[in-house]
Amino acid sequence: MRDHRLVLGKKVGMTQVFTEGRCLVPVTVVEVLPSVVSQIRTPERDGYSAIQLAYGERKVKNLSKGVLGHLSASAKESCEGLKEFRVDDVSGYELGTSIDSSIFSVGELIDVIGQTKGHGFQGVMKRHGFSGGPAGHGSMFHRRGGSYGCREWPGKVWKGRKMPGHDGSAMRTVQNLEIVDIVPGRNVVLIQGSLPGYNGGLVVLRKAAKAKQEAGK
Repeated sequence: MRDHRLVLGKKVGMTQVFTEGRCLVPVTVVEVLPSVVSQIRTPERDGYSAIQLAYGERKVKNLSKGVLGHLSASAKESCEGLKEFRVDDVSGYELGTSIDSSIFSVGELIDVIGQTKGHGFQGVMKRHGFSGGPAGHGSMFHRRGGSYGCREWPGKVWKGRKMPGHDGSAMRTVQNLEIVDIVPGRNVVLIQGSLPGYNGGLVVLRKAAKAKQEAGK
């Protein structure tokens, strides 16, 4: 059965630390947010298996009525938000159970899910890495995308064609990142490498789904 250990965190920023072998390693600092199981979805009642986590801290007066309705079942006074995750089996969870950085250990491989930085509307050179056209005067073709092939046939632009448009602000998963260090007192995890998103953004830390496959190669 798949390991569904996961926790929510807030990306703080990047720094670098020395390992035991005196190697300088770039790491991302993630503050693990205090989370509580606020709802448990079952196939018999809801048609699917999932858990809902109430994470962070916020005053009760600043919460919406919908959020308060969920929190009443978990006996938690306040939270910053709610996140729901699909799981195969909910038998290992109970309402009101707290989840923190102690579910992971140093040296373990994890997957990190986050929302990338948004770049707004961008052209093909920045969005897709096109080389562009001649930069001389009078070329009239500096940073354009060129022909998209919509003459008499096929008479349309094929779906998926690389064109200008909205760039960034998409969910991305970075797999098999190693946990370099854990600071339990401050609920901070140091993860080797970079993570998607901006500083202060919400990220999901979960047990690496393909760690065994990578180790077996």
